[in-house]
Order: sequence, then C-alpha cells, then structure tokens
Amino acid sequence: MLGFRIPGIDAVYCTVPGIHGISLPLAGNLEYDLRMEPAVPALKLPRWHSIVLIWLGIAVICTVQDMMVMQRGHMHLSQPRLFVTLIVSWLVWVLATPTVLRLGRRFPPVRLRPISTWAIHLGVCGAIGLLSAAWEALVEEVLNPLLKSPSAGPYHTLLLKTFYNELFLYLIVYTGLLASSYILDSRQRLVRQQIEAARLNEQFSKAQLDALRRQIEPHFLFNALHAVAGLVREKRNDAAVNMIAGLSDFLRRVVDTSGRHEVPLGEEVQFLQKYLDIQKVRFADRLQLSVDVPRELFAAQVPSLILQPLVENAIKHGISKRVSGGRVRIAALRADGWLTLRVYNDGPGLPADWDKSQSGIGIANLRGRLRAMFGEAYQFSLQNQADGVEVQVSVPFRENGS
Repeated sequence: MLGFRIPGIDAVYCTVPGIHGISLPLAGNLEYDLRMEPAVPALKLPRWHSIVLIWLGIAVICTVQDMMVMQRGHMHLSQPRLFVTLIVSWLVWVLATPTVLRLGRRFPPVRLRPISTWAIHLGVCGAIGLLSAAWEALVEEVLNPLLKSPSAGPYHTLLLKTFYNELFLYLIVYTGLLASSYILDSRQRLVRQQIEAARLNEQFSKAQLDALRRQIEPHFLFNALHAVAGLVREKRNDAAVNMIAGLSDFLRRVVDTSGRHEVPLGEEVQFLQKYLDIQKVRFADRLQLSVDVPRELFAAQVPSLILQPLVENAIKHGISKRVSGGRVRIAALRADGWLTLRVYNDGPGLPADWDKSQSGIGIANLRGRLRAMFGEAYQFSLQNQADGVEVQVSVPFRENGS
C-alpha cells in the first residue's frame, strides 16, 4: 500500500503489490510509505515432477496387470517390448495433464449449463484420445510386442481400432483428471479463504486497537487539563506551570510510541513515572507512591499505556476523595508463564454493586484492548482488599522476539 503524506493533508493510499514495510523520505516535507497486505497465494498447478511420478506409478501398475493377464493366456509375446510399449503409451496423457487441469479450472464442469463447457471438454477429451491412440498404434507397430507376423494391418486401421477399444478408458482418465483438478482447486481456495480471513481479522484487531488507543489518549489529556485548571483556580501557578511542562514531556513520549500496541515493561514504567510526576505536582504530599517492578521483568512485552489508566483510576476514585490523601502501590511479578501487574490504593472500598454499574472510560477501554490483543488469554480483576482496593491484570509472559 503506497501512502503519500503531505503536511496539512490526510494520507492517501493506493495499493502496490509485493512491497511491505518500507518508508522512504523524499525531498522537502514529502514522504511516502510502502506497505504490503499479506500475500495470498495464487492457485498453482502441480509441478511437472509430481505429474510424471503419478503417471509413472499408474503406468507401472497397469503394465504389470496387463502382462500378468497376457502370460496367463499363454500369448506369444516379447516381455521387454511389451513393458516398454505399455509404459510409453501413457506419454500423451502425461503431456496433456497440465492442459486438462487448466481447462478444468477455466471451465469447471460442475453445472449442467452452459452446454459449451461440456462440448469443450468432450472435444478436448476426443482430441487427446485420438493423439494417444495414434501414439500407441505407432509404438505398437514399431516395437511389435506381440510378435505378430505378418503385420496387423495398415497403420490407420490400427489407429482407429485402438481409439475405439480404449475410448471408454480415455473418458475415465479425462474425468479423473477433471476431478483431481477440482479437488486441488477446492483445497487451494480453502487455503486462500483462510489466509484472507486471518488477514481481515488481523486488520480488524489493529483497527480496534487503534480506535481504543485514540480514545485513551484524549481521555487522559482532558483529565490532565482539568487538573491544571484546578491548580490555576487555587492560584498555584508554579505548580500549574510545572504540570504543563510535565504533561508536554509525557505527551511527546506517547506520540513517539503511538504506532506500537506493545512495549517493554521497563518503557511502560518510564511512561508511568512521567504521569506520576504530574500527579505529584497536583497532590503534593497527599499522594504517596510505591513502585515495585523487578528489573529482570523490564523486557516483558505489555500493552502500551496499560499502567496509566489503572493508576489514574486508583487516584481518581481512591486518593482524591480523601482529604488526607493516601498511598498507591504498583507491583509486577512473574509466575507460571504469566506476567501480573497490580495497582493498589488505600482509598474507599468499592460499592456492593460496582460490578453492575458502568465502568469509566479507562477501565472499559483497558478491558477492550486486552480482549482484542489476547482473546480469552488474559485475567482482569478489581476487588476490595482489607484496607483498600486492588486491580490486577495478568497476561502471558513474553519477551521481545519470543
């Protein structure tokens, strides 16, 4: 997919097949990206060596059977000549197989109409049968495997006799080739449909994740600006200025990673620290923080902006409602192939019917992103503790590249 980006103009894309993941800068402010949708394999004919091997097996089986029948009848013959004659007599059908497979794909005989389809196949079958009969008659006349003396007659008489005797066999062989073509094409079409369905599902998941991410970023921005407005009303101008500076730095980091849905946990903790610095300006000594994330877990992959909405929810619904403030603890641990993130606050407990009420944008958004990224392979819980509330998220542990 080719996309041109010009300042002030939305991106316009057009498809360029065969190119993926290339970004090339042009002169000035013009830039274009080259992307490719996952390639869907085209329907292919079997390779020549497969066709030859299959026909060779058929020829050997038929040849052995015919020779055994002739030997039981005590016929006067030359076994080496007969073996060669029976083997090479299939040569025309071997050479005609790709043509029959292509015709079967182009004119699939799966319906009674149009009549022209059946006429084409009958005509081609007759033509191949006539060529095969001519070739068999020529080989038989040259090698004379049955040791006939004198000759069986003129060549054209032998040709017509061979064609008449084996016409039913030709129809069976041609029908078998058409059936094989239909089966092979059906299998390849199924593979194509599965690949296309997987590609569409991947595109849908990415679009869903993009939409959810676009939702969480302005949600955080609105809350931060509301906090700045509160500081201004309280005439804490220095704190408001510091908060705006911290907000600018945080948003710059968010924009830098806006194209990634997963980031290392260490990077996510750095993002969170920027957010916590902003909140420290707002709450000062009322907010006590504790971050316990082992360094050996920093390489673990997590959804981007997963910790920020959890901490924001803890501050908004827990700490901000207490005059004396409170404590927020952030922790991470690994166990049994899972990475678990915990955010605890010692604020007021959840109401009895909290699970039936509509959750806020942050938590609802987070659940939607987890479901889109991991399906059912994640765990989410929000529950009261003895002296506070804890939210816990568990995802499969996976490091970058694993």
